[in-house]
Amino acid sequence: MKCAVRVSSVAKNFGEVRAINNLSLEIESGRVYGLLGPNGSGKSTLMKMMVGLVRPDYGDISIFGVSPYENPIEVRGIVGYVPETPRLYDFLTAREYLDFVADLYGVSATEKQTRISHFLEAFELAGREDELLSGYSQGMRQKVAIIGALLHRPRLLILDEPLNGLDPRSAKIVKDLLNKLCKEGVTTVFSTHVLEIAQAICDRVAILSNGSLLSEGSLEELKAKSGMGASSLEEVFLRLTGGSDVRLIVEELTR
Repeated sequence: MKCAVRVSSVAKNFGEVRAINNLSLEIESGRVYGLLGPNGSGKSTLMKMMVGLVRPDYGDISIFGVSPYENPIEVRGIVGYVPETPRLYDFLTAREYLDFVADLYGVSATEKQTRISHFLEAFELAGREDELLSGYSQGMRQKVAIIGALLHRPRLLILDEPLNGLDPRSAKIVKDLLNKLCKEGVTTVFSTHVLEIAQAICDRVAILSNGSLLSEGSLEELKAKSGMGASSLEEVFLRLTGGSDVRLIVEELTR
């Protein structure tokens, strides 16, 4: 299977803090690949390096064989990115914002209107698309950010904690969409700090801690490597990350 993302011996420091520590991994095309770890483990920094927003101190990253640093425009044309805290233009309506994003990616006028309408309906925002984003809730803003990342039909989605602010039904919509895109050959890199969410959405996972790769594989492989029962491993992660606040989302995702 073709490699979508290759990370080779990458390190990144912020002052005296080592955010990423000699990390290497490969993500196959067509996977829903999870980056799992507690807050501060390096997930967001790694994803920003994949997009080209942060340059590693040493090591190399390629997206479908293309460097995000040497060819940033080419990479951004095939990647859809949702940061952990998306920043939207509050003085625009949702429709205006998505129209603007589609224009940036060069989506044709006919196609962008069709795709915007489709995603607004799918994410249950139809009827509110002409309201200013400043009046949107966190969950509604998150939906708009996700739609913006999908409009140009990216080959790779990079989603940093994309379920933040979403209710259980909306989280289920995201899960179903990622599964559909996976079948169409789209690769997704999905970060979370909750093991159960990774288990519900991802078919392969890398576990990060303090900027280092602790383990990588399918959920079954990780459970076997841990030497612990599945429930015990889940309890460890939920205890580290405070899983009670995502219980409803987890229940919806695992139905």
